[in-house]
Amino acid sequence: MNKIFLFSVLICSQLQSLQNKPLDKVEIKITSNAFKDGELIPSKYTCDGINVSPDLKWNKPNDKIKSFALIVDDPDAPSGDFVHWIVYNIPDSIIEFPENVTSSKNIPEMFTIGKNDFGKIGYGGPCPPSGTHRYYFKIYGLDTVLHNAEAGLSKYKLLKVMEGHVVASGQLMGKYSRKR
Repeated sequence: MNKIFLFSVLICSQLQSLQNKPLDKVEIKITSNAFKDGELIPSKYTCDGINVSPDLKWNKPNDKIKSFALIVDDPDAPSGDFVHWIVYNIPDSIIEFPENVTSSKNIPEMFTIGKNDFGKIGYGGPCPPSGTHRYYFKIYGLDTVLHNAEAGLSKYKLLKVMEGHVVASGQLMGKYSRKR
C-alpha cells in the first residue's frame, strides 16, 4: 500500500512539474552570406570598414509569427552589454535584409528602428576597444505587431514591450577584433 501511495505521489509531482515548465520556443534559423556562425565578421561591416549592416536571412517556422524583431549586441563590452542595432515591427512576410538595409531609402518605412548604444538610430558596427568580442544577431518571432512601440526604443524597453509575445527565436554569432 505504501509503495502504491509513494508511486502515485511521484507521478503526480512529475505531472505538476511538467505543467509548470514553459513550452520551449521554436527556433528561427538566421544566417548571413557575410560570415558563418562563430566566424569573424569582415571589417567592411565594422567601424574599421564602411560600417554597413551585413545581409541577413531567417526563416518563419510557424504561422503564429506576426512580426519579427532583431537585436544585435556585444556581451563582451566593458559595460557588460553594448547594443549595435535594433529593428522591430518587421512584417512577417520579410525574412531577409539586404546589406546596408537601414540606410536604404525605401525599406526602413516597412519597420521600426531602435536606438543603439552609440546613441544613434540604425546600425553601428562592431568596434571593440580591445580583444576579440562576440556579436549576437538575435531574431525574435512575435505573435503580434507592436503597434504602440514608438521608434527609437532601447534594447531593454523593446524587450519589455515584447514580453509575453516571443514565440520563436534564433541567433547568429560573429566575432571581431580590431587591427591596430
